[in-house]
Amino acid sequence: MSTAPVSDEAIEEAKQLRDEFQRFLREYEFGMREVETKISILRDEFLYNHAYNPIEHVKSRLKSPDSIVEKVARKGIDPDFDSIRREITDIAGVRVTCSFVSDVYRLFDLFTKQDDVTVKVIKDYIADPKPNGYRSLHVIAEIPVFLSTGPVPVPVEVQFRTIAMDFWASLEHKIHYKFDGRVPGHLVQSLTDAAEAAGELDQRMERLHREAHEINHRVLEA
Repeated sequence: MSTAPVSDEAIEEAKQLRDEFQRFLREYEFGMREVETKISILRDEFLYNHAYNPIEHVKSRLKSPDSIVEKVARKGIDPDFDSIRREITDIAGVRVTCSFVSDVYRLFDLFTKQDDVTVKVIKDYIADPKPNGYRSLHVIAEIPVFLSTGPVPVPVEVQFRTIAMDFWASLEHKIHYKFDGRVPGHLVQSLTDAAEAAGELDQRMERLHREAHEINHRVLEA
């Protein structure tokens, strides 16, 4: 079976589109790095000034081109970069896992109050969990990225959660992936119950942490 020859013009157009897409994604990669740097500075400052690290770990991810194209098609978004930039705000994502719920809100406040961080959307799934029990604090933050051509505002989704919330979310995602999203009802209920248990664990560990701090403070003052 023979194929029609591809013109040099078509090849050049395809290369230009590829290069433009790569430049588009690079802006999000740079925005993600800016957020990582901000979080890293906060962690180091806590360790230096307070001898305490509220951050367990930080994980970042950039949506793949295939994932972006799939979301564009699924949501009926116009396939141009301006529309994608406006409609898809989670191309770059950073997840900050903290020790305690109080650390989640403290880090969130310190991050969002920085002068060059513009908060676009806040979704507090800790105060108001999703029906399936999912808990996390989400913010879409616009970060300026300074390129050779000038500053570019880049949206980055930043998630703050505890170890227990992260553990539950990770396993819930694996179970949904295994069943291709069609999870049996009894497992859905079990996952919801497990989310409640994770929330109770967070509360208990927070109380233990506070009590240990108070005891240690009294000992030092004695």
